[in-house]
Amino acid sequence: MEWNDEALVVSVRRHGETSVIASLLSREQGRYAGLVRGGASKSKRGILQPGNLLHARWRARLPEHLGTFTCEMVRALAAEVLDEPLRLMALSSACAVCATVLPEREPHPGVYDGLLVLLENLPHEEWPTLYVKWEVGLLGDLGFGLDLSECAATGATDDLIYISPKSGRAVSSQAGMAYKDRLLPLPGFLLEPSLRATEISDIVAGLRLTGFFLNRHAYHENGRNQPDSRSRFVQALNNQTSMTG
Repeated sequence: MEWNDEALVVSVRRHGETSVIASLLSREQGRYAGLVRGGASKSKRGILQPGNLLHARWRARLPEHLGTFTCEMVRALAAEVLDEPLRLMALSSACAVCATVLPEREPHPGVYDGLLVLLENLPHEEWPTLYVKWEVGLLGDLGFGLDLSECAATGATDDLIYISPKSGRAVSSQAGMAYKDRLLPLPGFLLEPSLRATEISDIVAGLRLTGFFLNRHAYHENGRNQPDSRSRFVQALNNQTSMTG
């Protein structure tokens, strides 16, 4: 049993004194775990950082075995934002979400492509918008997509400002007025692929929206909570909103 592919590191944990178990996300193979012998060494720790793009070879005697990885660096994406705490928190959050919601050994090429685009663009200004839209895409890839095409109540396609927490469908201002306390805010930048968020408060609203549905469908249903790294990321953005008004 063997495969070779480029893959993104999404999580690493110690195994014994010198080895680690790495979880890598490949476009063709999906999320795979494997043992990296000597992965705890100083020379390999820098390679096995969440967010890094590697060329990985996975091998095992039988398909059901954990298997082992041998890895070579392709691009040290994590190093590109080491001096930017908020962007580094976004990287950690995205990788942790992948590590905890994606089924193992099940390809999700759209999630991989979106994550790679996000990580490559973390040094640029549009990264917060890309992060929220990546989580929206992740929900869709897992089968829990949001329907932002029209109002769930009237079929109107304009003035969509809410999301129904029950159906995940958009609701217009007029139709949702009487129920606005029970609906989730829908940031306008999510309505068109080309739109970008202009306020951090819109990013926070977007993350609360995706976080609600991630909790419902991926975490709470399985008796778990979303990763601490995601909670810290959202809180840090929320604090930034307060500081900047």
